[in-house]
Amino acid sequence: MSQSVVTSPASDAASPRRIAALALPALVVLAAEPLYVLVDTAVVGHLGRVPLAALAVGGTVMTLTAWLGTVVAYGTTGRSARRFGSGDRAAAVAEGVQASWLALAVGVLVALAMQIGGGALARTLVGGAGDVAGAAAQWLRIAALGAPGLLLAAAGNGWLRGIQDTRRPLLFVLAPNLLSALLCPLLVYPAGLGLAGSAVANAAAQTLSGGLFAAALVRERVSLRPRPRLIRHQLVLSRDLLIRGVAFQASFLSATAVAARFGAAAVGAHQIALQLWFFTALVLDALAIAAQALIGAALGAGDAAGARALARRIALLGGACGVAFALLIAAGAGVVPSWFSSDPQVREQALVAWPWFVALQPIGGVVFALDGVLIGAGDVRYLRNLTIVAALGGFLPAIWLAYGLDLGLGGIWAGLMLFVVLRLVALLLRVRSGGWAVVGAVR
Repeated sequence: MSQSVVTSPASDAASPRRIAALALPALVVLAAEPLYVLVDTAVVGHLGRVPLAALAVGGTVMTLTAWLGTVVAYGTTGRSARRFGSGDRAAAVAEGVQASWLALAVGVLVALAMQIGGGALARTLVGGAGDVAGAAAQWLRIAALGAPGLLLAAAGNGWLRGIQDTRRPLLFVLAPNLLSALLCPLLVYPAGLGLAGSAVANAAAQTLSGGLFAAALVRERVSLRPRPRLIRHQLVLSRDLLIRGVAFQASFLSATAVAARFGAAAVGAHQIALQLWFFTALVLDALAIAAQALIGAALGAGDAAGARALARRIALLGGACGVAFALLIAAGAGVVPSWFSSDPQVREQALVAWPWFVALQPIGGVVFALDGVLIGAGDVRYLRNLTIVAALGGFLPAIWLAYGLDLGLGGIWAGLMLFVVLRLVALLLRVRSGGWAVVGAVR
């Protein structure tokens, strides 16, 4: 039997208790993976600047796979929540079955692609052959074996959030990542595997997590048969989220490529700041997850007014949480970088990005919250167009200009600030218009 949060009528969608019931467990789930990455970065960082730089390159590539998982999870949450809100729980779970088949297929393709082309991709990002490129390629080939499990877990998170089950995702993500966080230093140091030990621990956690989510579908006692027609519908309806994710990844891959051209210390510092940014972004995304599930259910039940009230409350909460994060990060400027590297040049470079990192928190809190509102409403075409415009018109030109003018990490992070500010303005205008709050069946 499923362990689900009992939902109140759609008119109560903006209740703080309902938001917290989904957001707090999602917070732990979202934080588990980036917390593991931070542990991984700290362990590898003390091997030296070359392994840390290699992890920066390889980790950025695997972040692309995680973003593919986000596309699957977010698309599944919205569709499952609409069906759940309309009273059809079986159909909501069926969305998860088909999303899981899709996730498994994509994960296998990613794993194979990294075995064949991981070396060439690492050399391209680094700007040529060398110690960093070779180490990054080795890390990628091993870590990519966890891609099928990573994507299966993403699909599982999607449908379980859609039916507002908050307990199983907590266990299925947290336990494997805790186990892997214990394995990582053991494999890297006592076992003598070095950087490869980090990749093994990473792949093990992802495979175990994916297996737990797949077992949850089996226990639902629904048909597990692939339905190509429904999978095609999911692909078509998720294309905007996919294009949006590609725009994100093109931007962040380019940022890492530019940082690598400023030297090993710069790209190592960029890895520290970027992974901390991803961590805070995903933690703030807990509100967006609640928005996706609750807004999807409210609109599926025909309650547009409740969805609009929830959007306003989620945006305010996102901004408040962002301010709290900014204060904590600013206070840790002199201490946190030393957790991840003993190299004084790496720590010095990290402090260059730090003021931008702090300033991004309040803005990002609102942006991530409103992203969740529009994804839950199925308004992903607007998000796609917005992300493309902000990336092509803001982030990418800014970071390559930083390379051309030799502005260093400060220029790269100024480009990230421009990217987030452009999205904030456009999201506020869209939410205020109310055109996104369309009630009815899955769109």
